[in-house]
Amino acid sequence: MAKDRSSRGHWASKTEFILSCMGYAIGLGNVWRFPYLCYRNGGGAFLVPYLLMLALCGVPLFFLEVCLGQFSGTGCVTVFKIAPLLKGSGIAIIVINFICTAYYNVIISYPILFLWKSLRTSLPWETCQNAWNTDRCVELRDGGRHVEAFVNNSILPPSERYRTPADEFFHNEILQISQGIDDPGGIVWPLFVCNVIAWVVIFCCIAKGVESVGKVVYFTATFPFVILAVLLVRGVTLPGAVDGIKFYIMPQWSQLLNLKVWADAAIQIFFSLGPGWGGIVNMASYNQFKNNTKLDSILIPIVNCATSVLAGFVVFSVLGYFSYQTGLPVATAATGGPGLAFITYPEAISMLPLSPLWAALFFSMLFLLGVDSMFVQIEAIISSVLDVFPSLRQTKLSITAGTCFLLFLLSVSCVTRGGMYLIQLLDWYSASISVILVCIVEVIAVGWIYGCHHFVRDIQFMIDRKVERFWVLSWKYVTPVVLIFIFFTTIAYNTEVSYNGLAYPRWAIGVGWASCFASMLCIPGFMLYRLSRSKGPLMKRLKDQLQAQDWGPADAEQRELWTAFVLQVKKQDN
Repeated sequence: MAKDRSSRGHWASKTEFILSCMGYAIGLGNVWRFPYLCYRNGGGAFLVPYLLMLALCGVPLFFLEVCLGQFSGTGCVTVFKIAPLLKGSGIAIIVINFICTAYYNVIISYPILFLWKSLRTSLPWETCQNAWNTDRCVELRDGGRHVEAFVNNSILPPSERYRTPADEFFHNEILQISQGIDDPGGIVWPLFVCNVIAWVVIFCCIAKGVESVGKVVYFTATFPFVILAVLLVRGVTLPGAVDGIKFYIMPQWSQLLNLKVWADAAIQIFFSLGPGWGGIVNMASYNQFKNNTKLDSILIPIVNCATSVLAGFVVFSVLGYFSYQTGLPVATAATGGPGLAFITYPEAISMLPLSPLWAALFFSMLFLLGVDSMFVQIEAIISSVLDVFPSLRQTKLSITAGTCFLLFLLSVSCVTRGGMYLIQLLDWYSASISVILVCIVEVIAVGWIYGCHHFVRDIQFMIDRKVERFWVLSWKYVTPVVLIFIFFTTIAYNTEVSYNGLAYPRWAIGVGWASCFASMLCIPGFMLYRLSRSKGPLMKRLKDQLQAQDWGPADAEQRELWTAFVLQVKKQDN
């Protein structure tokens, strides 16, 4: 055991773990999703359900996964030694990560190409006088009839809508987008090259596992904060910035009566912090055994949420300036997702003095935010495989290279002319429901199958600190209820995917749901497999397979001490 633990590796310091967690949790969603959700769901009033969901679900889930990983010293598949019948959840995590990292890497390739195109005296999306522009391109900086036409865009068919120079630059030059998902077209070679560059960067950073990742995050996890601070100072000093910020934070208390606002808050907390993806468990598994997980699990979610709020000020201060320059209402300019990051915000940046500088900073930040998340997700895949097959650890570099190459091959379909439609489809369906189901299984495994009292005993042995009753109540009652609420509201409010006003054909929606079920079916599938391989009456097989097997600290010395501690506690209870 001790040998396996040391050969598996560990963080050189606590700082590396914290920075890795921050880099993982603070991603593109903090910049392009939270600000839009906040404005749409009641402004400052949205912080009430957001912070409440952070306390009731986000922090308890984060603490749970950090403790699971650190105590067991293993990744997201073998951690289910705590309830072997549910090991399919760990396999589901690997499937989710495989699907999502393939297309997510293409998204972080876009900023590389934008960055390259920004290295000139003027930004190429400032005007409509380029080869990729159409007769529907309108420059908004002059205001007037163009703004009025743009405001009425929603009543026009998608093919006849007016578009900004940034919109046409992104779709016609960067994506070279086709007419729909059923028209994949050929490979967009500039994007293909950027995709290769992104994969090479990621491989170089994770080649030596935690040894290399732990060093890289000192830059990749901190530099985005520097850029964010610079963009904030620039944004709030612009004319019209105050109007944009007011629009962002002005409380609309009546929205708190809307169930969907609470659902959005819960979902944002959930996907922002990243439980259920295996990354938190895997990163914590490299910690020193006696690390104080409680402090980490409160600090990191708070920093993550504060970053989301800060990003909102950065985004809406510039959107306020955009509104000031064009006369376009802030509500019309405010969007979420790729549209904000690659169309609306770049359009606003193009109106700034020294616009190439601000564009370069912004796209550098987007790339670094995305890369951090990729580090953790791919490392979760690799570590899980090596935990299941420890004999392969001698060839970890080859396995890392092979994994990255396989994911690269899967990502090639997303750099075609129809690639954005595929990205939107997979992003819409592949993880939105399945990750929540994984977390439900996780809290049930700990709170109801292994038992909260046993888990609390293990944590107290590990961190030498008392675990308050709040955590027990959260893991056993509150967090499962919130997760079930998120699960069903996500299904209830699910709408069919579309992109840029174009609906998807039925077969494509079927593919999207298949990408979701591919991971979810691993859970019941493994249960059936495990039960079919065991012998005896069904109830006995169920009971045996839900008993923890080989559960305990990975380090031999700590396991011996823990075994003695468990026996002592049992004697006291008797």
